[in-house]
Amino acid sequence: MTDFGDESENKPNFQPIDKKKRSVAVAIKDSGDPARAPLIKAAARGALADKILQIAFENDIKVRTDADLAEMLAELELDSPVPTEALMAIAEILSYVYRANGQPDPFNAILSGDDE
Repeated sequence: MTDFGDESENKPNFQPIDKKKRSVAVAIKDSGDPARAPLIKAAARGALADKILQIAFENDIKVRTDADLAEMLAELELDSPVPTEALMAIAEILSYVYRANGQPDPFNAILSGDDE
């Protein structure tokens, strides 16, 4: 019979995962329809999140760091629209991306009362 020593030594040491310490990456895409919210296309934590960020950097995709927003969006299903609670933050991000890519910023539209 093999002696494994004190029983407590053989118990696995499970530690709660601190989500704030692990990398989180979320990829969003404009839905293409001004009446629809952007869509969540990818979300991951840990090593897979690091890989998503690496791919983004390698392809000159603009990345913004917002841990709280990323945590919230990472909980949602893929291809689901960004929730209304996050739309202002997403609009700011997409506005930056449009400007950085030299494209017209649809979030900076000037509304006028002229009916032409």
